[in-house]
Amino acid sequence: MRTLAVRPTYNEAENVLPLPREIMAQKDVLVVDDASPAGTGDLVAEAMAGEPRLQRVRRSAKLGLGGAYVAGSRYGLDHGYGSLLV
Repeated sequence: MRTLAVRPTYNEAENVLPLPREIMAQKDVLVVDDASPAGTGDLVAEAMAGEPRLQRVRRSAKLGLGGAYVAGSRYGLDHGYGSLLV
């Protein structure tokens, strides 16, 4: 069973990548970025080129933590993950 760890972010450019790398040793990671002005989503996009277990959903604005978890859960279900860590 494939497991997806969902990580909502906003202005977390300094710490967005170290934790997902640790998690990716065991699970796929989805970063849900709410159009962070810190460039968080851009850093994730760059890292995705060399890491197939890292994925990103970029939302158009700061839409809230609850909505980020819903978006991440929807992504996981739509992409065949049998288990979600939120």
